[in-house]
Amino acid sequence: MNDRVQRLKQRSLDTHPSVSIERAVLLTEFYRENIGTCSQPVLRAKGYHHLAANKTVYIGDDELIVGERGHEPKATPTYPEITCHSVDDLRILDSRSMTSYRVETEDIESYEREVIPFWQGRSLRDRIFSLLPGEWHRAFSAGVFTEFMEQRAPGHTVGDGKIFRKGLLDFKDEIAAAIEGLDFGSDPDAPARREQLEAMDIAADATILFANRHAERAEELAVTETDPNRRSELERVAEVCRHVPAHAPRNFWEAVQTYWFAHLGVITELNGWDAYNPGHLDQHLEPFYESGLDDGSLDRDTATELLECLWVKFNNHPAPPKVGVTAEESGTYTDFANINIGGVRADGSDAVSDVSYLLLEVIDEMHLLQPSNNIQLSRKTPDRFLEAALRVIRKGYGFPSIFNSDAVVEELVRQGKTVEDAREGGASGCVEAGAFGKEAYILTGYFNLPKMLELTLHNGVDPRTGAQLGPRTGDPRDFSSLDEIFDAWRTQVRHFIDIKYRGNLVFERMFADWAQAPFLSILTDDCIARGRDYNAGGARYNTSYIQGVGIGSLTDSFSALEHHVFDNGAMTMSELIEAIDSDFDGRETLRQRLLNKTPRYGNDDDRADDIMVRCFEAYHEAVEGRPNLRGGEYHIDMLPTTCHVYFGAVMGAMPDGRCAGLPLSEGISPVQGADRQGPTAVFKSAAKMDQLKTGGTLLNMKFSPQLLEDETGIDMLAALVRGYFGMDSHHVQ
Repeated sequence: MNDRVQRLKQRSLDTHPSVSIERAVLLTEFYRENIGTCSQPVLRAKGYHHLAANKTVYIGDDELIVGERGHEPKATPTYPEITCHSVDDLRILDSRSMTSYRVETEDIESYEREVIPFWQGRSLRDRIFSLLPGEWHRAFSAGVFTEFMEQRAPGHTVGDGKIFRKGLLDFKDEIAAAIEGLDFGSDPDAPARREQLEAMDIAADATILFANRHAERAEELAVTETDPNRRSELERVAEVCRHVPAHAPRNFWEAVQTYWFAHLGVITELNGWDAYNPGHLDQHLEPFYESGLDDGSLDRDTATELLECLWVKFNNHPAPPKVGVTAEESGTYTDFANINIGGVRADGSDAVSDVSYLLLEVIDEMHLLQPSNNIQLSRKTPDRFLEAALRVIRKGYGFPSIFNSDAVVEELVRQGKTVEDAREGGASGCVEAGAFGKEAYILTGYFNLPKMLELTLHNGVDPRTGAQLGPRTGDPRDFSSLDEIFDAWRTQVRHFIDIKYRGNLVFERMFADWAQAPFLSILTDDCIARGRDYNAGGARYNTSYIQGVGIGSLTDSFSALEHHVFDNGAMTMSELIEAIDSDFDGRETLRQRLLNKTPRYGNDDDRADDIMVRCFEAYHEAVEGRPNLRGGEYHIDMLPTTCHVYFGAVMGAMPDGRCAGLPLSEGISPVQGADRQGPTAVFKSAAKMDQLKTGGTLLNMKFSPQLLEDETGIDMLAALVRGYFGMDSHHVQ
């Protein structure tokens, strides 16, 4: 990287994340003065416009790509209209040892004085929680499931190429045409559609205004700049911001800045999950890169510099912190913008280009926490590209992850997408698949699969509290086969999926009615054509997911029950339950038997793997196809982010020998240390799951660095990945 990027990167690394209250104060002022004066969609859009007109415009030294979510780099705003932080929340964020956020004392005082009194009881979270039944709250508090939308808005939506082909003025023309085409005589929803479309129009104006304010600031800085080179750069920044995003970008620099303004608009409007990533960035930038090289206006070094400036921008945006007890957890700064590289084009041809390799070089040089990134590997992807990615991966930074592009396409087609829309899709967040620019694919929270077994082994009682949390499914001491325990476990699963599903419908309705996203709606097909908000079913495809967690721990626990209790009688059910209830106190010999003499998932052992498949299918059956309120359906993912740590913390010991409070298995990976037959066995076990039924699975693998030191190791790992993906698998990292 050059000196400029090195300075920008170091500043980003040296700056500690902080909480900015500017957005909260501005929005509170706006709502206090304007609530009730217009429709809710228009109110939301005007609130966004107020932010765009009044929030701090920051342009730092050396910057070529400009714009921040907060008032300065690493300053993340709060979203009190969704969830309002308490004074205690802010103090915990400032003082906790891991993933802390600096919060100034005067900001806490201002928040207590200006923000909390207005939003307490009025925030969407407070209002939704008042509508949810006691059974939902009890399950939520017990760690049965989490709920993404109780703290952040729906997200996991990714951009496609439209913002690189059209400017916001073009979108305004489409909005005007849609309003003109409304039929107020026969469509009873026409008045509501008009309000939504007017909100989108205001949101487009707001984003153009925000860009123009950056142009003005760059011009102001240029006037006082003494370095002629920097003065010229600032004048160019002003020119770029005057043109985009109002108009379609004309060159590589404008294309990168166009995306960044779209990104900022989405994450300023609401705090949606995954921060609106650009999707197939190599495909979007390829025509600008090639035309710049052809006409001499761009060279490879300049393109690299602009991309590395973008990488710093991502890293300058830590995820908005949570509220309540979760503020004390370590969490993560990552906002899960996951850039896709490679894959296939809409016509099915290989999408790898020179820009794809350029992005790999940027990833290799930057080594930043954000953005997340991945390669999409299809049967058509050249081995050279996979090997180039593996040379980056062997550095040990965890990037890029690898996705099976062919599997992603099939997953999306199975869900009803056209093959062209599916090919333009890919991964967002951690591993979730979706149709880019056309789908609202919303993750609703994690589901604790091993907790269902814990309840089963205690006849529905939560052993942590002694409360009757789940249905009474029978005393397991009376069960005579694994089938009986499995049936009881499945009853618990269905019971709590029902509870979570009914709660999700409340969240969906409230976000549709009260938390519109007019700017995100502009960017998502077919919200303009339908005159409907992104959060209310405006997108072409509308999908909801519930993420299963801990299937490795669950499988090994079922396997232990079958092997040691029912098959060989090494212990009775009573002895096993007493052992786990005591956290194996004084029973270390029994625990070692469970750990070392149980058939374990991840070893290509059908005794365990068949149980895994059975558990997966039962979970899939409990969720699959339930209708959401946006005209789409529910599906499952199998991933934890870091929730396997939280879910493990709220559970006692398990029949697989795991002690109380320890993390569960992550994603579809085996229990930590349980895979003893090498990576091929892990891949073969994981591939027995029908991953194409999901919207995403996460498999983490660790290899010794020495294994990948030379090209022989790279070739071996490439063959392993190709082999795993040849079994219809989704992801590995």
